[in-house]
Amino acid sequence: MPSQGFLPTARKVFTVLGGLYVGAVVLLTIPYFQTHTLFLHAVKIPFFANYDMPERYGLAPNKTINLKVQTVDNETLGAWFVLSDSFYHSLPTIPSQPVDLIPTALKTHPTILFFHGNAATRALNARIQHYTAFSSRLSANVFAIDYRGYGDSTGAPTQPGVARDARAAWNWLIKNGAAADDILIVGHSLGTGVSALLAAELSDEDISPRGVALLSPFSSISKLLETYSILGVVPLMKPLAMIPWAAKLVLRRLIHTFETDTLVPRIKGPVLIAHAENDWDIPYSHSEALFDAFLDPFLPLNPELPANAASLSQEEWSTFIDQLANRKEVREKIVTSVELRNFGTVHECTESGRKVVFVQTLAGGHDYLGVQEGVQDAIGRTFGLFSR
Repeated sequence: MPSQGFLPTARKVFTVLGGLYVGAVVLLTIPYFQTHTLFLHAVKIPFFANYDMPERYGLAPNKTINLKVQTVDNETLGAWFVLSDSFYHSLPTIPSQPVDLIPTALKTHPTILFFHGNAATRALNARIQHYTAFSSRLSANVFAIDYRGYGDSTGAPTQPGVARDARAAWNWLIKNGAAADDILIVGHSLGTGVSALLAAELSDEDISPRGVALLSPFSSISKLLETYSILGVVPLMKPLAMIPWAAKLVLRRLIHTFETDTLVPRIKGPVLIAHAENDWDIPYSHSEALFDAFLDPFLPLNPELPANAASLSQEEWSTFIDQLANRKEVREKIVTSVELRNFGTVHECTESGRKVVFVQTLAGGHDYLGVQEGVQDAIGRTFGLFSR
């Protein structure tokens, strides 16, 4: 029997791959699969974690307290409270009842309210490295929760649900003695969307946290889908552009949108954004867009090129170009950029007395950005954690 030629075989392979791709994208329009794809809460790494024994994951004896937090809709969240190193080391002996020390720790040291990314749990090694870095180099307590459906928390995640989880964690800190201006909200990846929701809600209520730090953020889920590439190489949505209605259908069916870019006008107080140029999961262009969104109130109106641009007169083109140049000139006046050799660039704006910082690093990838000492230093300086 004659063997098949290369082209027919290749055609079959690409047909199968194309079918699998279309099938996977179609699944994203179904709420159940969309929720599991976005949150990945079923991936409970490390497997069979013992949250009552944080020492097994590298944390010091009785430095971390395993807790339960109740939400307004009766979900129970697993959480860890990590004592600041400076507080922990000031104790005469290793505490036997560390839970009793939480109110004192909250009153004497700032606290980082940490919201992690999708998949895994609060015991993931990459996250523990963040806790140890924040508690040591920044001398801050760390309060880390697992959203509903993650780890040992009850329920299943939704956008409104994780927003309620974030507020429950905030309320727990306040109830146990923390001052609002001693709580720094820090989110990573998916957690940046959660952090922005909480920060906007608090701002609406005239409550002022110490600030908000967004590590490896996305501007919105819809924009993330448009720019996301599998392993940083294979674009997820671009093939759909060949089918005029397909991409719009997927984006219209999103039930979890996390539109951080639209929340920017509501978020008050100092903000730090950090992103690595070698982030394969979320392109750093998302952080550039968010930084620009915070700058927008201080810049001239951004001119939009009309759909019939080809028919513009020379005078209209000249006006358009002048407006762009004027916006760029004003932006350069209000933003200070400092390049740090072998690390990256720090952009800072302090218009109207409000500090907005964008740390663009050369390395760090997606999961370990906040572990970099340069990023920790930027957080410490921006939010006054080194002045205590």
